[in-house]
Amino acid sequence: MKKYVLLLLLVVALVALSACNRNDDSVSLDDATYENVRIAFIHVGGIDDQGYTYRQHRGTLAMAEALNICPDDQIRNFFNTTAGDVPAAINEAMDWGAHLIFGTSFGFGGAMLEAAQEHPDVMFFHATGNMAVDANLPNFFNYFGNMSQARYLSGIAAGLRTESNVIGFVGAHPNGEVITGLTAFFLGARSVNPDVEMYVTFINQWNNPTLERQAAESIIARGADVLGQHVDSPATQLAAQDAGVWGVGYNNDMNAIAPYATLLSPMFAWEVYLIYAVRTVLGGGQPRTDVLYGLNDGMVLLSPFNPNTYVQGMTEAVASEEARLRSGELHIFTGPLYSNEGEQLLAPGEQWIEPLSAPSWIHIIEGITVIE
Repeated sequence: MKKYVLLLLLVVALVALSACNRNDDSVSLDDATYENVRIAFIHVGGIDDQGYTYRQHRGTLAMAEALNICPDDQIRNFFNTTAGDVPAAINEAMDWGAHLIFGTSFGFGGAMLEAAQEHPDVMFFHATGNMAVDANLPNFFNYFGNMSQARYLSGIAAGLRTESNVIGFVGAHPNGEVITGLTAFFLGARSVNPDVEMYVTFINQWNNPTLERQAAESIIARGADVLGQHVDSPATQLAAQDAGVWGVGYNNDMNAIAPYATLLSPMFAWEVYLIYAVRTVLGGGQPRTDVLYGLNDGMVLLSPFNPNTYVQGMTEAVASEEARLRSGELHIFTGPLYSNEGEQLLAPGEQWIEPLSAPSWIHIIEGITVIE
């Protein structure tokens, strides 16, 4: 009996090995299948950031599992890539035989567009970018998640948690993606606490734990007792925990990392788009040029609430507004909205609609102060 069991285990191991060693020869895109497609991912950070790239890679693995694609043989990752290194990464990916190339950072757009123009036989997908619609190429695409929805909901939690009525936000770059998100976060807080004010600091990097902590500490020193973030590491949450205040994470569920500070974390489920894109291409279809998926599509979500930092009514308040967002009853960017210099940005009842998947609100509204 032991011999039969050992033989069975050997057969299972060989089958598993063959299933994950099936892509020895590259083929053209027209001949690509789930068994031989090659997919490359060019990342701005590493999976050890515990945030953005970690979550991106989780999406890659979930896509591979859902579509029975072997990650060891059919997927290649380029981590910690600067914008200047993207052309070399693309060339290396194509030399390897990549049929689909995904770039995960806004700054990769120019290099990816140029490569798409020069290599019509490869499909290029750019997360957070805004060039695909104008380029109008059959092999160049933009995609993102409607993170404003999850940001707004997490802002409700922040507005209910604060005791000082001062919250803060550590941002990476002062661009549309970051400003759209921090504005949605603030509007969520204001919806339940109209007395809330917010300080913002930009560190001009996506991932620098040292600068993130320094920025967080400077905001805490101004009286903020809840900190949101649009940077890649958990340093903001850890700074909040060390100071005895609270925080809202990003990208990854940071409750376990800062269990006495983090309220919850807005997150992406990148696999939702990846499954759509890969399945469409391999099915002979044409992906949409620009895709924005939100709560109803499952691409943005909130982590569980942290019982260590929860306050009464938080779950109910967030759930109520989430239902309104999902139904279309609630629109986040609705006037009246004014700049912090008094200029009217949206008239009463006027709604601002995002034109593309890439977030593009760039106004600092009344109640938000940027620390220079």
